[in-house]
Amino acid sequence: MSLFLPKLSSKKDIDEVIKGVAEKVVVLRFGRDEDSVCLQLDEILSKTAHDLSNMASIYIVDVDKAPIYTRYFDISYIPSTVFFFNGQHMKVDYGSPDHTKFVGSFKTKQDFMDLIEVIYRGAMRGKMIVQSPIDPQNIPKYDLLYHGI
Repeated sequence: MSLFLPKLSSKKDIDEVIKGVAEKVVVLRFGRDEDSVCLQLDEILSKTAHDLSNMASIYIVDVDKAPIYTRYFDISYIPSTVFFFNGQHMKVDYGSPDHTKFVGSFKTKQDFMDLIEVIYRGAMRGKMIVQSPIDPQNIPKYDLLYHGI
């Protein structure tokens, strides 16, 4: 659990942040406080929050308290990190089939900071999808789960 990052505990709170934060990347970390990988990611997020405060606002979302967004973003694995800019969902090409979210923890603080900078600069230029600056070896691998196909 991160004591330094704000928590969003309802759909209304999440909607207000997504719509209300202007000219910054909104980072939503979906997960659970007691999960060890979530705690690892939270440490990276909290250590970089101050350095990135001009470019990003970082929030923690418990998957059990926001089931609508959990289903909408197909969050099957935690932690999953989703990005927005001026109310628009930002997509990132990580070299995987899913561009809507980052699944797992970042390996280093620098990987996360580089990603936020690329998303921010791309969004300021009007792009809705950007290329990930993270070394492909540092991106967790997972299989997409499709239910009912």
